[in-house]
Amino acid sequence: MNRLIIIKYGELTTKKGNIKFFIKTLKKNIERELSDLDFTIEYDNGRMFIFSEDLETIENRLKYIFGIHEIIKGYEYDSIDIEDIKENLRKLVENIEIDTFKVCTKRSYKGYPMTSMEISKVLGGVVLKNVPSSKVDVHEPKLVIDVEVRLNKSYIYFESTPGLHGYPVGVQGKGMLMLSGGIDSPVAGFLAMKRGVRIEGIYFESPPHTSEAAKEKVKNLTKILSNYSGYVKLHVINFTEIQEAIYKNIPHEYLITIMRRMMYRITERIAHKNNAKIIVNGESIGQVASQTLTSMAAINEVVKIPVVRPVACLDKLEIIEISKKIGTYETSILPYEDCCTIFVPDHPVINPELNKCQEYESLIDFENLIKEAIRSEEVLTITKTEKKFEDLL
Repeated sequence: MNRLIIIKYGELTTKKGNIKFFIKTLKKNIERELSDLDFTIEYDNGRMFIFSEDLETIENRLKYIFGIHEIIKGYEYDSIDIEDIKENLRKLVENIEIDTFKVCTKRSYKGYPMTSMEISKVLGGVVLKNVPSSKVDVHEPKLVIDVEVRLNKSYIYFESTPGLHGYPVGVQGKGMLMLSGGIDSPVAGFLAMKRGVRIEGIYFESPPHTSEAAKEKVKNLTKILSNYSGYVKLHVINFTEIQEAIYKNIPHEYLITIMRRMMYRITERIAHKNNAKIIVNGESIGQVASQTLTSMAAINEVVKIPVVRPVACLDKLEIIEISKKIGTYETSILPYEDCCTIFVPDHPVINPELNKCQEYESLIDFENLIKEAIRSEEVLTITKTEKKFEDLL
């Protein structure tokens, strides 16, 4: 008998012809996360099996890896004979308290002489015989005893933990996350990673108008996000000259609109340079002046790369709830201003006109300013921090 962790894939099983690529990417992500531990992995298209003397540590780390539907601690046996399975189950249940239960059998080896239902019925009898307090309840049991019969091995398990679900980070390529110090953009990054996107962050600083503390805040948010992907690259762009030029030359009601258009232009160029296929940001429809549909259309006009807004249709309370679950909320609410909150006009335009945006931008030599900002970018590779798993999505 071997103790082990069994991983169920969930949504990955729908990928059909691409399932091997998805599972191999998940295995690679797990191996990177467990690289300092002694373990072995076996896998097929239905399950992944991890063997180690340190299952508790492994279980805790797996909770941070996308692409896992369920994490199971169980027991592996080299026999599929029904008498051996009965005896193995008897040894497992004879010293535990069981109230109501049911046995669920998965028989992936279809040549087995008994059906799944027949196996469950026989094993249910073992539990009733050896645990006098037990009762069968097939609808709402307090304990589910899972049994799997495969070609040469059988498995019994009782304990399972939900995984983060989604796809393994990296299967969908790379996205450039516009990462401010607020609540929304880290949540957007988390949700993009959940769909298999490896993110790189881009942060616009504007010294001396923004502080070093504000930059440190963003680095800490990036560190938290790296818990879910191992590492995140952060591109830091000095936006001071561009922002000051906008402030001096542009009608103030258009400050935010033009500023965002410049940020989009820079982000698209950084994305192309780093082979990112999309821009990801934390815009939520109608939340602020620059996030009305008209504003989004006027800002989006300057780029051809797709812009993905994972929190676009969530309200602020929903976004806050996710931020608390993933561990970014307490850092996000620290009171340090970013580029999007300085020089904010009293009455920003909520329905900007595209022709006015283009007219006002002609007042600035923004192309050279953008090239200089990109030329002087700072690139940081930020790795994970200590993890505390608390009821993640």
